[in-house]
Formats: sequence, C-alpha cells, structure tokens
Amino acid sequence: MNLYMAFARFLLPLVLATAAQELSVQFLNGGMARVPRAIETLAAFGLALGLMTILTGALYQARQLGLVLVENKLQLRQVTWSVTATGLALSTLTGTLGVSELGTWIVRDFHQIDSELAVEVKFALWTMSPVPVVNGWVRYYSGLLARVRRTEVVSASSLLGIGVRIAVIFLFIDAEFVQDRPVLLPVVATLGGSLAELVVVLIGHLILVRPTLVDDGPSIGLAAIFRFYWPLAVIMMMQGITRPLINLYVSQGSDATEALAALTVVYALGHIHYGWLNELRSLAPAFQEEPGYDRVVRRFAAGCGAMGLLMASVLFWIPSVMTWILEDLIGVTPEIALLCVAPLYIYTFFPLAVSIRTYYHGQALVLRRTKALAPSGPARVAAAWVMLLVLGTTSVAGATMGIAALFCGFCAEALTVRWGVTRGSSQELAGTQ
Repeated sequence: MNLYMAFARFLLPLVLATAAQELSVQFLNGGMARVPRAIETLAAFGLALGLMTILTGALYQARQLGLVLVENKLQLRQVTWSVTATGLALSTLTGTLGVSELGTWIVRDFHQIDSELAVEVKFALWTMSPVPVVNGWVRYYSGLLARVRRTEVVSASSLLGIGVRIAVIFLFIDAEFVQDRPVLLPVVATLGGSLAELVVVLIGHLILVRPTLVDDGPSIGLAAIFRFYWPLAVIMMMQGITRPLINLYVSQGSDATEALAALTVVYALGHIHYGWLNELRSLAPAFQEEPGYDRVVRRFAAGCGAMGLLMASVLFWIPSVMTWILEDLIGVTPEIALLCVAPLYIYTFFPLAVSIRTYYHGQALVLRRTKALAPSGPARVAAAWVMLLVLGTTSVAGATMGIAALFCGFCAEALTVRWGVTRGSSQELAGTQ
C-alpha cells in the first residue's frame, strides 16, 4: 500500500499538470469560437497545430532524457546541448514552412484548401516557430525534476501556463490586432503559456536538481544519447504524423472547414480523460529501485485506465453534460457541436489502449531498450491510414472518420509496444525487480 501511495503522490502533480494543459486548450477553443471568422480560425489553427505537432513530437519525449540519462553535471551539459540544438533546428523548420513555397504546397495544395485559409495556416506556423524549442526545454527540465521526485514543480509550471493562456484570452479577445487577425489570439496564448512554463521549470531545476548532481562522473557521449533517444523521437514523430494525415483526408471531404473545426475541438476535448495516462510511463524509471515495483505499476496502470474510461462515460455519454461542454463552455455552434458527438463517443475507449502502451513504455525505459519501441510509431500510422482508406469507401466521414482511424492507430501502437518490449525481455525484467 505504501508503494501505491508513493505512486499517487508522484503522479498527482503530473496529472494536475496535464489536466491544466487540457483545460487551457478548452479556454483556447472557447476564445477562438468567439472571435470574428470563428470557424476559419478554428480550422486554421487546428491545421497549423497538426503540422507543428510532427516537429514538436521529436522533442516530446525529452522528459525521458532528463529522467533516465542525466546523473552528473557533465552529462547534464551534454544532454542539454543536444535538446537545445534539436529544438532550434525544429523551430527553424517550423518558421520555414510559414514563409516558403514548400509551406504553400504542403498547406494549400497538399491539403486542397482554399488560399485564404492557407494564408492563415502559414501565418500561424511562422508566428509559432519558437514553440518547438521552448516546449522541448520544458519537457526536458520537467524530466530532471521528476528524477528527484519534485513533480509538484512541474504541476506549478503548468498551472502558471494555463493562467497565462487564460489571461491572454480575456485580455486580448477584443483587442484590435485580434479583430483584424483572429488567429493571433491562439498563437499569442500558446507561446505565452509555454514561456511561463519554461521559467518555472528552469528555476526549479537550478534550485532543486542541479545541486544534487555530482561534478565528476562518466561522459555519456552524443552517440549514447542518440541510441537511447532516436526510437523515442521516431515514435513521437510518427504519432505526430497521424493528426496531419487525418486532417488531410478530412479536408478533402464535403464541408471541410466545418469538419476541421470540429476536429480541432474534439482533439482537445477527447484528450482530457486519457492524456494524463501518458504520465504513467515515468513511474517505472522513477521507482525502479523499489522492491516489487513492476507488479504494483502494472496494477496501478490498470486501475488508472479504468478511471479514464469512467471519466469519459460521464463526460461524453450524458447528453446534457456533453451539450453544456460543447455549446456553453466552449461556445461552438449547435451545428459544430453535432459533428463532435460521434467522435467523442469513440474517444471513450482510448484509455484501454493508452494504459497498456504507457506501462510497457515505462518498462522499456527501465531496461533502456527504447529500440524495442520503434516499430510502434509506424504501426500506428499504417493502421490509421488503412482505416481512413476503408472508411473513405463508406458513409462515415468528417471528424467521425478521423477519430475512428486514430483509435485504430492507438490500438495497433499499444499491441506493437507490448510485443516489442516483452519479446525476449522476460529475464531482463525479472532482473530489475
């Protein structure tokens, strides 16, 4: 029971941080729903965010670098340099998509959207170009804090971030620059919130983590960092590709702008009940020295998955609650809200796949067998693509088609992660307990 309580104390701040992020997205969608050209703004920001997700995904797992690899100040410098260089490169690429002809081809021609919407998408990409490097730093320093089990600082950073995002929405929703260019509202809120989070985790690192690291110790080397991290980066980039792939198929259907707007709302809202389950992957690395940790982590993950399923049942299967969230809280029109209903029903079952995926992901981190995770990313994309092709021949379309394909991808990913980690690793797992 003591280990369960330790897990809960460790995980609760991370869950609160994730919940804060999801809540801020709801406020962001609510703000976009109340600006001029609301549907166009939701669609443009959703497309831009989907494209940027491919790039930021490469650094999403930077938390694991801080959690697993850094044990002395030399390793700290080496890993920090690697995260910074990668983040700057990804930010540069994001900005390039916003101003280049390549960006025009990807945004307008490849997605087959009208020129006016494409201009807004490219503008959002250009103005959000600092986000990849900033978010990479936030994830990395949060991993260092998790290493010393000071996850409450991570929670505080997210709470400040949501406060900044909400403040931006309330302060600037009627501002002249937002009225002229509505997509600037989510852009400024996103960037401001990320910078606020970075300030908190950086200060927390300097006070709580850096003094605990010894001055002398072995070098980890860039090759070792690369071997550990490249499978994680591939996984996240493949996961990031899923959303633009879905957007691509949805954008080619009828009423594409309305369908993309619904997808933007559904992506954020559907993440509430399962997004926090992703933090379960940090449990095993943080508690691997505790006797019998694996058995307790497995049971804890199963219980959390059941809790996520229950949350979704309350949020998405009670009509009055769903209507209140979509039309009153977020503020979308009844027409857009109707397009969100079926996708949210499908989202109910995501915790089943996510709890399995995160448990085995954590085991791979303990064993430093991240290469075993690499096939899961392509499996997710392939399964989602096949489902999109199959559903494209039916009457299922729009956001419903997109989320059904996403769920298929999640299931394929979870099964592939389990297969990759358990294949030939039974003795290794036993040796860590």
